[in-house]
Amino acid sequence: MKFRTSVALALSSLFVASAAIAAAQATPPAPPKVLVIQREYLKPGKAGAIHAASEANFVRAATDAKWPTHYIAMDSMSGPTRALYMFGYDSFGAWGKDQEATAKNADYAAAVDQASLTDGELLTRYDTHVYSYHPEMSLHATADISKARYWQLQSFHVKPGHDKDWSDLVKIYTDGFAGMPAANWAAYESQFDENNGGVWLVITPMKTLDEVDSAMGDGAKFWTGLSPANQKRVGDLAAACIDSSQKNVFVVNPKESYEDPAWVTSAPEIWAQH
Repeated sequence: MKFRTSVALALSSLFVASAAIAAAQATPPAPPKVLVIQREYLKPGKAGAIHAASEANFVRAATDAKWPTHYIAMDSMSGPTRALYMFGYDSFGAWGKDQEATAKNADYAAAVDQASLTDGELLTRYDTHVYSYHPEMSLHATADISKARYWQLQSFHVKPGHDKDWSDLVKIYTDGFAGMPAANWAAYESQFDENNGGVWLVITPMKTLDEVDSAMGDGAKFWTGLSPANQKRVGDLAAACIDSSQKNVFVVNPKESYEDPAWVTSAPEIWAQH
């Protein structure tokens, strides 16, 4: 059942993007402590309106049940054709309670079961990833995500036994970008999924893709600001601890999201499209 609930130089662009949306709220919320991401890989020709019509069944079920847990849907703009559904929780216990409440609500559970049956016909694969937030590895991470139309997700696979190297590497980046208010990211460590050992996810919400262009400029500024000795240290740490890395960009799909109703007022240009 699907519950809707050189490497061193490259890192400078992977770890940074504009935080223009962060200024939109006086006290923007911090990232959730637990992040659950459900991934749906779609059959050729089954994306777009066909998938949106299927996903509307989940949104309708949650709306009818007045379910308190909201989620953001987004579609891939790079890599395989897939959709992501992001759920945030205050704790693993809160995630568990959401699952338990769903199972106890017979009408809602039945509606989700039926929606899953229909949606499954459109998919080649479905999986769930669960992450925990690391504020000490994040930077300027509070933001009004209701205004984020695009999301950049970067995954890093850290070699076994090299957690200290990874921590030291990230510290250089958080220190180096601390004085750049446009730089922001939220770092998450994978806790549960099929192949989660050593996987880290770095997430940056973006209002427009112009922020990718700005990030490249900030990344170059960061790199040239390092001494030759620190440039070498970054390269050595990256080579020692990073087995592989990948980044992709996604665009929010409001028709498939079950967002907080307040977001329609906050960012009608995105969310008033149901």
